[in-house]
Amino acid sequence: MVPPAPPVQVINPIGGAIPTVRKAVPGKKAAPKHPVVQEDESNWTKTEINQVRKILEREAAELISEIAVFEENFHSLIVESGEGAGDDQADAGTKTFEREQEISLLSNKQDLLDQTRHALDRIEQGTYGRCENCGRQIGKLRLIEANPRATLCMPCREREDRS
Repeated sequence: MVPPAPPVQVINPIGGAIPTVRKAVPGKKAAPKHPVVQEDESNWTKTEINQVRKILEREAAELISEIAVFEENFHSLIVESGEGAGDDQADAGTKTFEREQEISLLSNKQDLLDQTRHALDRIEQGTYGRCENCGRQIGKLRLIEANPRATLCMPCREREDRS
């Protein structure tokens, strides 16, 4: 018989080690008092939640600034497009491409801001860390290292990506 592997300490990018913890006990499905973690992870501490909240708030502020710049650039592209009545087809095509590119970038930034605000709302509601599809835990490492805006656990995300 092979002895069990010793617990591994994972370094948390927002500070300190993430200690291993006892397994969650199956039972009631009442709303958690704090964001949910996987069975082999420690519960979220107030410090960790505050750090994630600060990261998300900072990202939201940056996105708002970036969106303002994109909107300004888009507005100037619209104004410029009206001034080019004598443009040839290539110039008109270039301006159309630039406008479409700005619209796409603006849309992506707005989507990211919406996701960030949704994550902040989930922190406030105490549902941060729970999969919106199946209700299982998303996991600290996925939320901290990969995507603090994640709303789906990995199995649900993989299923969604395949469809």
